Amino acid sequence: MGASTPDTTATVLVLLGPPGAGKGTQARLLQEQFGLVQLSTGDLLRAAVQGGTDAGVAADAVMKAGGLVPDAIVLDILEERLQQPDIASGVILDGFPRTTAQAEALDALLARHGMSVGAAIALTVDDDAMVERVSGRATCATRGEGYHDRFKPPATPDTCDICEDGTLVRRADDNAETVTARLQAYHAQTAPLIDYFEQRGVLQSIDAMGPIDDVAQSMQGIVGQIKNQAR
Repeated sequence: MGASTPDTTATVLVLLGPPGAGKGTQARLLQEQFGLVQLSTGDLLRAAVQGGTDAGVAADAVMKAGGLVPDAIVLDILEERLQQPDIASGVILDGFPRTTAQAEALDALLARHGMSVGAAIALTVDDDAMVERVSGRATCATRGEGYHDRFKPPATPDTCDICEDGTLVRRADDNAETVTARLQAYHAQTAPLIDYFEQRGVLQSIDAMGPIDDVAQSMQGIVGQIKNQAR
């Protein structure tokens, strides 16, 4: 069976934000609310390789050789994915584009199918507060439940409240020095993208330091407006 034609009414969101800004949490909430599908570059590459698509085979060869997958192959994989029926309500692009050149190529790809980026949502953060937020994270190794030294400490140190015998683990790179370096790299990399999407008239900024529900409400308002305009 051949690939279907992309749905030109599908909402296309680009999600921008540094590590720890809550992109994953907000993407899941948008999936539940609107049926959007979160697409990350890593997941796309793995699925294409596993599925044995033409672009996936090409990407696999590059990765096995120790190289970085070229933008052209990533775009081919994204184009294949956009032709699947489950994206009828829309997609959230997380981790792509990362450069202005990628953003321009994405716009060209979408235009070929009568689609466009409805909004590029930038989750803005306070760097000092973000260092504290990320460096205090811990996760239950059994259930994946999240904790934080200050904002959500477990009742018993290093033990999950829910399963009670679950050990809490921390990512090796969740320390102040590494988080600070990641934030600096993110700002340097993303600044041109912010300008690009602002000039395109699709940039939306949301304060990601507020409560999760408040951030979710703002994001849902943006998506709801886009969908109303598409009707």
